[in-house]
Amino acid sequence: MEGFLISKTMFTSCELGVYDVLLGAGRPLSAEEISQAIGASLDGTERLLAACTGLQLLNTHKDDGRVLYSNTDQASVYLTRSSPLSLFQSIQYNSRTIYFCWHHLTDAVREGRNQYERAFGVSSKDLFEALYRCDEEMVKFMQLMNSIWNICGKDVVRAFDLSPFKAICDLGGCSGALAKQCTSSYPECTVTIFDLPKVVRMSREHFVSEADLRISFHQGDFFKDPLPEADLYILARILHDWTDERCIELLGRVYEACNPGGGVLLVEALLHDDGSGPLTVQLYSLNMLVQTEGRERTAPQYSALLAAAGFTNIQHRLTGKIYDAVLGHKEVRD
Repeated sequence: MEGFLISKTMFTSCELGVYDVLLGAGRPLSAEEISQAIGASLDGTERLLAACTGLQLLNTHKDDGRVLYSNTDQASVYLTRSSPLSLFQSIQYNSRTIYFCWHHLTDAVREGRNQYERAFGVSSKDLFEALYRCDEEMVKFMQLMNSIWNICGKDVVRAFDLSPFKAICDLGGCSGALAKQCTSSYPECTVTIFDLPKVVRMSREHFVSEADLRISFHQGDFFKDPLPEADLYILARILHDWTDERCIELLGRVYEACNPGGGVLLVEALLHDDGSGPLTVQLYSLNMLVQTEGRERTAPQYSALLAAAGFTNIQHRLTGKIYDAVLGHKEVRD
């Protein structure tokens, strides 16, 4: 019952910049020094630091009767803003967006639909209009995706040998983090990021530089606009947003645009075939209920969606991490 207390303790310590202050100091600090640096009360800071120590996010040191605090190695790697593997933006999104949606989980279960209207007062009829309801919220979501693929991206793009696919299209490619993992892992490939115009604008401004020569952009709505031809389409955390019917509709469009002999790579958190776990993915599926139209699925369920769209020789690979890979092929025409 107390899991949410742990989450909010970590969220708050990140939002206040506790780990950044300790990293910047380069030495252990007292509660008083930290409270002054983050602009918080000494009493509240002492309680927060004690809880973070109990969660093994901070180390304590004794110095002349004083208690001093420093980051654990994991906190320095994942909870500071400047770390290349930082989860700071992901934590911000969880704290300020997902957490508010989960206040209405009871309503979501009763009604079977997402809770953006209750949580934020915006219509949820157009899923991504709700998700991207302002530039600030859109950048937060893109930073979340960026942090995920900076950590998990290499595993999923190397789950299969993708070297035969030279022209790759990353549908809903968002910040371009997964596209960068592709160009790093497969030096002969090029990647086109296909996303909504406003997402492409933000990606160019904040995430993908002109130095990324093998990454380009194509603006559009993947349910409405023509898709660029490619040898491989990557749909990473895309299908879990949608109903089965919408997934088959999208995959059918991908199949038509795909070059013969090409394929599609799905990157998703896979449930066990009997739905019995993993717990993280079961919780993600509840999150899909409060935030989207979709759900998490098993490998056979994703295979069935791919087959319904015409793809064959469908395989899946578990990475041992949160996200796994499912690869389907389009046969070469006679």
